[in-house]
Amino acid sequence: MEAFRTLLACPACAGDLAADWACLGCGARHAAPDGVPALRLAADERTETVRRFYEHAPFPGYPPRDSLDWLRARAERSPFARLLDRSIAGDARILEMGCGTGQMSLYLARADRVVIGADLTRASLALGAAAARRFGVSGVRFVETDLAAPGLREGAFDLVYCSGVLHHTPDPRASFRHLVRLARPGGMIVLGLYNAYARLPLRLRRAVGRLSGFRWIPFDPVLRDRAAEPERRAAWLRDQYLHPEEHRHTHAEVLAWFRANDVDYVRAYPSTVLGDDPEDLFTPAADNWGPEAWLAQLGWMRSLGPEGGLFVMVGRRSGSSIPAAIGPT
Repeated sequence: MEAFRTLLACPACAGDLAADWACLGCGARHAAPDGVPALRLAADERTETVRRFYEHAPFPGYPPRDSLDWLRARAERSPFARLLDRSIAGDARILEMGCGTGQMSLYLARADRVVIGADLTRASLALGAAAARRFGVSGVRFVETDLAAPGLREGAFDLVYCSGVLHHTPDPRASFRHLVRLARPGGMIVLGLYNAYARLPLRLRRAVGRLSGFRWIPFDPVLRDRAAEPERRAAWLRDQYLHPEEHRHTHAEVLAWFRANDVDYVRAYPSTVLGDDPEDLFTPAADNWGPEAWLAQLGWMRSLGPEGGLFVMVGRRSGSSIPAAIGPT
């Protein structure tokens, strides 16, 4: 547990935490109900609205008969998940910010990796922690916290992974600034966001769905695949069609975030470079030509649009050279 606690901090003053979760700096005392530290300060009303939204229906949830083999097989249906796992060293310190119910954190917690799954919704974290116990995964711990005042050690992580989160915050650009500080100099940042172009098909489906009170939504492959899993189907419906806070972003916009926060651009996934199929997610793309990136995003309406239009941007926090812990094993 000590290895995990050194990656956490008091959300009020960033001080070290004792074994009983008391802050050694300001003296604040934090609880850890069911083994999940509560390191979250009071948030603004928009953030609280999002937290309550996920408390009501944790996303994405687990099926009735799950297992570690099921989780890994499900994750590895995604070429991106396989590529991410292959690109991370076996002894990396990983933060998944906005982990939801923890599937990716559990998937990445193999070899000697230390994984922190952080989220602001305790109901989601409870499901992740229960799954970790059920599956016998010891390399991950879950923590309740918020990006606005994270109970996490600045500069402590080799990899900060944050997917499907910033576009649900009141100010995604400001949230990104907080996120960057958690990566060590030279550490990697993997950011998944709704793309402004690739999200258009779902927005059209949402407009049609509103006409029927969301009883009928055409051409959604995820809802179709989850027809026999009503709870997971309902979670997808709420997350994608009824969310109270949503923003959409372009490749050029996120590049501007990178530049403003001293993050070196590495690549996008899917790639914005024609014919680029990386073997390592952390190897820089051959180039970054604006018109080619714009055309790639138009193509994402077809390739990414059916499942919500999420794209990934990868960057490296500026600083010292990368030690072996970042590269693949």
